[in-house]
Amino acid sequence: MTKADIVNEISKKTGIDKATVLTTVEAFMESVKDSMIGGKNVYLRGFGSFTLKRRAAKTARNISKNTTLIIPEHNIPAFKPAKVFGNAVKNA
Repeated sequence: MTKADIVNEISKKTGIDKATVLTTVEAFMESVKDSMIGGKNVYLRGFGSFTLKRRAAKTARNISKNTTLIIPEHNIPAFKPAKVFGNAVKNA
């Protein structure tokens, strides 16, 4: 499902025009991104949590050049579905 499909579904279900729905969906996604960039997690009860996970520094290898690289520790975004959401998908 794409962002356009989501906008169409919400527009059909609510009767709100697509332009308004698109603006709202993009504002929601921007808010989640800004929050996570600022180091804050986002919790949506009944849906799930967007959290930051810390990856430790590690040494990697470039096999073609036979060299080592040091990858510094960094954050990555992660999503954990709520229990109700996860069970609904599991039983579908």
